[in-house]
Amino acid sequence: MSKVNFITAIGTPLTDDEQLHTEGLGIQLQDQWNHRIGGILVAGTMGMMQLLTDETYRRLVETSVNVSKGRGEVLVGVGDAGFARSRDRIRFLNDFPIDGVAVLAPYFMNFSQAQMIEYFCALADESRAPLYLYDIPRLVGVALETETIVELAKHPNINGIKCSGPLWMTRRWLDMLGDSFRIIIADVYSIDMLVRHGVPELLDGMWAAAPGWTVGVADCSSEEDWAGATENTRKVSSLKDTLLVNGFGAFTVWMNARGIPGNFAPRPFTKITGEQHEKLLADPIVQQLIKEDPVKLD
Repeated sequence: MSKVNFITAIGTPLTDDEQLHTEGLGIQLQDQWNHRIGGILVAGTMGMMQLLTDETYRRLVETSVNVSKGRGEVLVGVGDAGFARSRDRIRFLNDFPIDGVAVLAPYFMNFSQAQMIEYFCALADESRAPLYLYDIPRLVGVALETETIVELAKHPNINGIKCSGPLWMTRRWLDMLGDSFRIIIADVYSIDMLVRHGVPELLDGMWAAAPGWTVGVADCSSEEDWAGATENTRKVSSLKDTLLVNGFGAFTVWMNARGIPGNFAPRPFTKITGEQHEKLLADPIVQQLIKEDPVKLD
């Protein structure tokens, strides 16, 4: 396998009353580890942390840590709208043997870059585990500027960043910060190119739905089967396109069809049912997913 570390932003399966679906979570985690995924991000964007109750969040963390013990890296999302709630999540996580916390920029209100530097540094001081910046400006409404990231990289407990912005910007950060700061890229549409050019770490929620296709990119690349790597990338990116067209409820349909129970799209997301459900299941890329990338429990 090509030397690339895939980190999956796992989904959070819920019961009909929006409690944690423990069985679904366990199956999902086993599926990821058995497909040779290198790490997981719990309660990230795909995990819908901000839509979960505090009790569900706690159970999600506890179960994920227990199931994943000794299997790979475990990162946990903590970023909330303000300092106090994010700090309290970190204090809760300090009792768990996790490998890092991922923190969004504070959202809802507008904050300056200087205020965000103070925010992230204060949270890093609170955390036992290394802190990773979680940059996703299209959702939080603010981007971390290059000068801000360079300043934050000086903090001894801020170890890296998950980048969701344009590749040219990510490349700039790679060149500036080098090996001293982890640059973890999220780009579903360029997996094959990034792996081929030696980008060491990739993170996305789409790996949760198609872990076999995802690691298949690296497997093909290690054998210099570039056509195979490109084909696996095409399949994963086609799934992403289907998600964009059908809404987040499509993720639940895929996961259930692969054998992972639970609802991954809490309210106010609309559950896909009836004719739309049948049409989505009949989509050629979804049929291909069910056939080629079934859940792997052993």
